[in-house]
Order: sequence, then C-alpha cells, then structure tokens
Amino acid sequence: MKISTKYFGSIEIDEKEELIQFKHGLPGFGNYRSFVLLPLEEAPLYSVLQSLDEKGLAFVVVNPYVFYKDYEFVIDEQTKKELDLRSPQEVHLYCVMTLQDPFDRSTMNLQAPIIVNETNHRAKQMILNDPKYHTKHSLQLHKEEGGTHAHP
Repeated sequence: MKISTKYFGSIEIDEKEELIQFKHGLPGFGNYRSFVLLPLEEAPLYSVLQSLDEKGLAFVVVNPYVFYKDYEFVIDEQTKKELDLRSPQEVHLYCVMTLQDPFDRSTMNLQAPIIVNETNHRAKQMILNDPKYHTKHSLQLHKEEGGTHAHP
C-alpha cells in the first residue's frame, strides 16, 4: 500500500504487517484510527506515528524507558480487554514527544502513553491519573539503573 507522509514523502508499507489500529482514535484525533510506525533512520531511538488518513498528522514517539527507566503504571482492565493483551511480551510502549530547538529542550508526554499490542496491531493512548506524570517531561537522560516497565 502506498501512503503519503509528513516526513518521508510517499512510501510503500505492508498494510498487513505495519498497520496499527486505534479503535477510538487518539484523544483529540478520534476520526483518525489507522496509523503506521516509521523509524527515523538517522535517529533510531525515535519513530514517527503517521496517520494513514491524513498526511499532516504525524507524531514523533519514543520508548519512554530510554529516558525514564523507573516509568511505571498498570494497564487497566478495559485497555487490556480492548487490545486483547494476554502477556507483557505483547506490549510495546511509546510516548509522544514535543520537539523543540535546540533538541535537548524537547519534552515527552508520560501522562498519556501509547500502548501497542504487537501481536494484533491494536493500540490505545491511555490517559494516566497519576500526579507524578504530566505532558511535558524533560528529555534530559534519566537513566536510573533498574526500574520496571508497564504491567498488563
């Protein structure tokens, strides 16, 4: 399938392997439900979550554990059911970034992680009600040793 993207121009994707479906869309973008994750070749830690329906709708995302080893939350039962999560190995986690110039002033949204079931390609952006997480966490490296991950 050929798609138009915000950052990569027109590209070919394998719809069966790469398509990610958000049943209810993303908060604020409910009409857009089909996305693809495109890695940034020049910065492999980061990817672009690109809408298939709107070329201009694309978010730079990152695995939050790159910066916050101690990031932790519990995936609620509704989300587990919606995504048909059966094991922690199916969970891939991303957080949306807000890019700034210079780059080290960029931030990441830890309050609303994107959870992707890698087995069936269903996804959801889950809003956390934990006061320690907000929408603009610094990207300064917070690589504490140890820590845990999201638990289904």
